[in-house]
Amino acid sequence: MISETSIVFTGDIGFDKYMDKRWEDDNFLDASVLDFLKSGNHVVANVEGALSSQDKKMAANSVASLMHSMDPAVTTFLNKIGADIWNLANNHIMDAGAEGMRDTLDEALKCNAKTIGAGMNIFEASTPVYLEEAGGIGLFGVGYQRGCKKATEEIPGSLSWSDMETIKTVIDEIKSKCRWCVVVAHGGEEFTSLPNCYTRKRYMDYLDMGADIVVSHHPHVPMNYETFDNKAIFYSLGNFVFDTDYQRAQYNTEKGVLLKIRFDDDRFSFEPMGILIDRNSERVVNGELPLIFSDVPEEEYKLLEPLSAKAFLEATKKQQIYLKPNQYNKDTSAEEWYENFMEPLRSGRVPGEALDLQIVYPVAQKAALGEWKKSKLENVKKYILDQLDESNGEEG
Repeated sequence: MISETSIVFTGDIGFDKYMDKRWEDDNFLDASVLDFLKSGNHVVANVEGALSSQDKKMAANSVASLMHSMDPAVTTFLNKIGADIWNLANNHIMDAGAEGMRDTLDEALKCNAKTIGAGMNIFEASTPVYLEEAGGIGLFGVGYQRGCKKATEEIPGSLSWSDMETIKTVIDEIKSKCRWCVVVAHGGEEFTSLPNCYTRKRYMDYLDMGADIVVSHHPHVPMNYETFDNKAIFYSLGNFVFDTDYQRAQYNTEKGVLLKIRFDDDRFSFEPMGILIDRNSERVVNGELPLIFSDVPEEEYKLLEPLSAKAFLEATKKQQIYLKPNQYNKDTSAEEWYENFMEPLRSGRVPGEALDLQIVYPVAQKAALGEWKKSKLENVKKYILDQLDESNGEEG
């Protein structure tokens, strides 16, 4: 058994919209970015959407601009970056229906790539990938409710991040065989800086169950990380290859992180690389590491959570203006926004798990108390304040 190994994790990959056909450009990736990817022994890529020529399956009330699937020729790019493990637990893997899922699994097989997090049934979706290096590493994927359609014994989809009984069983199985258990999670709120309380708790629960590392994506922006005693949570790597008008309406969606984790039989270490989507050329280049990509321990999180929650509400307003321009705009009143936030059946809301603004809104109001100013994490404060567009660096 090899005593050391390294795995590079990517953020969200979606080769459509502005990124359509970009895989055909040999210079699409900056040389330093490609070198970083190839420096790992393995690459876990979040393949966000079916690799299929099937038509997108529009469900009732779906927004066409938010549906994603990819030309199967994208496999040339995945092979080029050495992506030998594909995470398929995400909210777009079923956009081309069951046929799209089957096509994607077939493409992975052709590429000799393993898949995690989704499949034609719950057995496939919950089956880990095992690596024999570094005392053994088991990886599996989970996806948030309700965006990631849940797999059952007969229906294709993802392993739900709320199926705690199955997740505990998978973690126990991995830890009975391996030194390391890695959960690749597709979840958390879009366009936020720090995780909302229920997302943080969910990932902490995985560690309490025995997992060692959680690596997450879906928010489309980079977020913080949190380290413990030889354990860690990386809350979002942001975008790797993804560019849409929906995302351009928000801050920081052009920024991302590639994460390389080195394992041996006893400990792990990690190395991040900042990346940037150059929207002039639609290339992915080496960029500065985002200020938000910092270790935020619990005591600092508690101070900064209200400020981040306030920024998240502002991002949610931008989202609603983009999706419903005939209903919301920059002149929408505070009372109207409050009604939107408190709507019990608000689209996408899963109480206590996703878009639960009935939890987030009261937290955001505490930003006015100014306790966040006591935080010692100046870079993190600056990042959130910049998102709030506070020119003087102060929050009222």
